[in-house]
Amino acid sequence: MKGYIQVYTGNGKGKTTAALGLCLRALGAGLRVIIIQFLKKGDYSEVKALERFESQVTLEQYGLGRFVKGKPSEEDLDAGRKGYERAKAVLKAGEYDVVILEEANVAVTCGLFSENELLLLMDLKPDHVELLITGRGAGDAVMSRADLVTEMREIKHYYKNGVTARVGIEK
Repeated sequence: MKGYIQVYTGNGKGKTTAALGLCLRALGAGLRVIIIQFLKKGDYSEVKALERFESQVTLEQYGLGRFVKGKPSEEDLDAGRKGYERAKAVLKAGEYDVVILEEANVAVTCGLFSENELLLLMDLKPDHVELLITGRGAGDAVMSRADLVTEMREIKHYYKNGVTARVGIEK
């Protein structure tokens, strides 16, 4: 089976949720999946759920559990670099059928690695691997290189009315 490059971007909610849906479908088909999270750290509901499929899915977190705003700290840069190097090794090895680089676009925006480095990851993708890149702010070059681009656009969101992230729904 030929693998393609998908990008889920935009300011709307649902990029990670859609990626997890693709992960679930892949698991149902017996495919091996790795999710590399560049910014998240913690015991989110999806982490708990995916632990049940540990023989088929690997989830690795390289974030430090805080919002990267402005210039990233040395610790943020080190963590981002470790995640980037891991993604590079995973793609070169071709052991997984589906590789999800969660918040990779945001990692580029924050300066954890460059857009050219993200493009290099896209070039490293073996033919049989499905590569999914999520995060708002996907660059034009990334979107151009992708085979599928979906933009999530916020039309209305209840957080503007003071609703915070709810366990099992947003986190």
